[in-house]
Amino acid sequence: MSETPGTATATDRAQLRRVVGASLVGTTIEWYDFFVYASAAGLVFGKLFFPALDGNAALLASFATLGVSFFARPIGGVVAGHLGDRIGRKAVLVGTLLLMGLATVGVGLLPGYASIGIAAPILLVLLRLLQGLSAGGEWGGAALMSVEHAPPGRRGYFGAYPQIGVPIGLLLANLVFFVVSASTTEAQFESWGWRIPFLLSVVLIGVGLFVRSRVSESPVFVEMRERRAHRSAPLPELLRTSRREILVAIGLFLANNMVGYILIAFVTSYGTRTLGLSSATMLLVGIVGAVAWGVFTLYAGHLSDRIGRRRVYLVGIVAMGAWTFPFFLLLDTRSVPLMLVAVVVLAFGLGLTYGPQAATYAELFPVPIRYSGVSFAYAFGAILGGGFAPLLATYLIARTGTSLSVSAYMLGACLVTFVAVLALRERPEAEREAFVLGSS
Repeated sequence: MSETPGTATATDRAQLRRVVGASLVGTTIEWYDFFVYASAAGLVFGKLFFPALDGNAALLASFATLGVSFFARPIGGVVAGHLGDRIGRKAVLVGTLLLMGLATVGVGLLPGYASIGIAAPILLVLLRLLQGLSAGGEWGGAALMSVEHAPPGRRGYFGAYPQIGVPIGLLLANLVFFVVSASTTEAQFESWGWRIPFLLSVVLIGVGLFVRSRVSESPVFVEMRERRAHRSAPLPELLRTSRREILVAIGLFLANNMVGYILIAFVTSYGTRTLGLSSATMLLVGIVGAVAWGVFTLYAGHLSDRIGRRRVYLVGIVAMGAWTFPFFLLLDTRSVPLMLVAVVVLAFGLGLTYGPQAATYAELFPVPIRYSGVSFAYAFGAILGGGFAPLLATYLIARTGTSLSVSAYMLGACLVTFVAVLALRERPEAEREAFVLGSS
């Protein structure tokens, strides 16, 4: 019995909704787990796992464990990219989600230094490395599932949905930490309260695996597999044929990731330790920043379908670079309304340089090596950008005594991304559609 066109369209739309939901839920859970760790690193890990060090040294060590995972990201990206280009996007996404969840629960169950000594920070680093492996492969698959399922002319909009999983994950992490910290005393929070956000990941994993199990494979990958056009060694071909595209893609992500991690992982500890504000106040500031980041990210994806990816990137990176010094000047006032202005305006630049990313990356690499390309570029952009941003920001303030040194650091990253935006070659719309579908 044949389907009517209307029925087929309704089926396609239902499948697209499931794909978007699976990409959004998956990246939200993935980044909730990641940001829970970042929040805990700024608030409690220094005391729990590095008690022999003084305040600043313990914080630096804590942020170093945050950065360690970025060394595992390229490995995760290479492995996930190879498997994603060989066996499909869907299976890899289930694996990355499960790995991240198990590592996060493991951190929540990990005894501190007082209980097991040096084994505690060693195990913490190992679990963090597992999170890095997962994060290195997660984003590329989620982004491609959304972009490759999207209808023509709307790849930027639908590709922005896995992107807003990042600020939503940040929002959830800050909300949970806010509720737990507000419901416990400082001693209770440091003793056991901080573990609750990590253990709640069990529930989120179950939801994410259920949603992803109901999604069909990317139609672009299915067509490639039917034509037997996949490559036996995607990474060597990627490095041989797409070096320029890799460099541009890394540069496009560098400033966004670095500035994003300043907002995610550094601002909370800076507000509590340097500015003397409560953790509840700083978590609230982070929540407002996350909401604004998500709204601007989704809008930027839609806008990039109308005026082009390059123009949206250009407005975003100029806005973000121009705001680097006002950002910390407003934070240093200790005025909550001014601090909220600081994070909302920063979120504008973050959103405009993050919303078009999934579609832009997909349009840079051909289908047979696309998962490898986007994962490789994303992982190395994260290392060079955000990997040690909180650590370096903490060091710069300790060394210079002024937050404006961090502003200069942020501006330098923005200049690198600005050059990458200028180097981005945007294809005409018809050519872009054919390229994404693998028919060019």
